Amino acid sequence: MRLTAFTDVSLRLVMRLAVAEEGELLTTRTVAGMLAVPYTHMAKAVARLSEAGIVEARRGRGGGLLLTDRGRRASVGEIVRDLEGDGDLAGCEDDPPCPLRAACRLRVALREAREAFYASLDGVTVQSLVTQPAQDVLVLLASPRTPR
Repeated sequence: MRLTAFTDVSLRLVMRLAVAEEGELLTTRTVAGMLAVPYTHMAKAVARLSEAGIVEARRGRGGGLLLTDRGRRASVGEIVRDLEGDGDLAGCEDDPPCPLRAACRLRVALREAREAFYASLDGVTVQSLVTQPAQDVLVLLASPRTPR
């Protein structure tokens, strides 16, 4: 299974925020530059993760992004499940719908495979993703250029 680019960006954001120093508030624009992601994509990830209670986005002077306690405790499986959703992996109901959908077992097999994938990520914590050597790389990220 391949994650959407949106989920990839969101996980990168969560990982960077997980290693932020006490009082370090990164802006959406800054973290977009650090992670080499277009600002508009990062803004959408921030909005979705804020809705989910994983990231807190403070506005105005002295504002920035913080990983919430829920975000620190969340498993990667929980975050990915929330971001990817539970839609069909195959185009069973596309327009036009698949003519095999009434008798096909592929849809069920793919759903079970997706759940097995998520379950394997349930044991992975955000904190485990940001231990060494990843921690040093995440902390040292700098904005080499203006984000797109």
